[in-house]
Amino acid sequence: MGEAASQPVVVLLGAGRVATHLAPALIGAGYRIAQIYSRTMEAARTLAEPLGVAYTDDIDAISPSAHIYIVSVADEALPSVASALCAKSQQLRASSLFIHTAGSVSMDVWRDAGAERYGILYPLQTFSKERKVDMREVSLFVEASDEETLRIIEQLAQNLSPKVYRADSAKRAQLHTAAVFACNFANAMYGAAARVLEGSDIPFSVLLPLIDETAAKVHTLTPHEAQTGPAVRGDNAVMQRHVAALAGTPELQELYRQISNLIANS
Repeated sequence: MGEAASQPVVVLLGAGRVATHLAPALIGAGYRIAQIYSRTMEAARTLAEPLGVAYTDDIDAISPSAHIYIVSVADEALPSVASALCAKSQQLRASSLFIHTAGSVSMDVWRDAGAERYGILYPLQTFSKERKVDMREVSLFVEASDEETLRIIEQLAQNLSPKVYRADSAKRAQLHTAAVFACNFANAMYGAAARVLEGSDIPFSVLLPLIDETAAKVHTLTPHEAQTGPAVRGDNAVMQRHVAALAGTPELQELYRQISNLIANS
């Protein structure tokens, strides 16, 4: 992206799971991160030091010279961080752009905070600090306060991944809800499976080929076409035996019944 002087300068607010993957991806795409902020100095240092980036836990000490401020914090903290950041607007560059990365928080959080140029860069992915994710494989959803700003955020997103889509706040909220079913609830089912196996000599790892094939099938089949098991077959005898086997964990019994009903009626 040219010489260092012409690199877009970014301040990243947040040092959690999304920020941990976003920061190196931004640097790899040619953006210069001037500073990383986190509410704790330890978290800010942990992310910033390996990248050679300045850091702070004081929002009043945030650099005023960035072109782009990207806020990647917990949803409940976003309104207060946005307000505190925009309260510094007289100190910031007049053309500064404000972005957040949340899936279920409306873009209006920026308008309410007093920002003039703002938008969304939402990565549809599950992030863990312990696992590396190739940002080029991540779908990114963008929205902005106006068409010119949208083009800028869209270009930023395209520098990170070829999979860039426009989605307003309503569509993004719908997408985020779907992602909870596809990811968070699916992972909770892995946890339930691990509980069922507790006390046996069977390790959870024996389920991994089954899990992998289940996920792989929906690349070529619809979820309805890929569904198997006793509920879709209407095999009540098998389901009754499973429910009986779960007598020691009534919450899993009820979960089994509810999901079996969902499958049978879908």
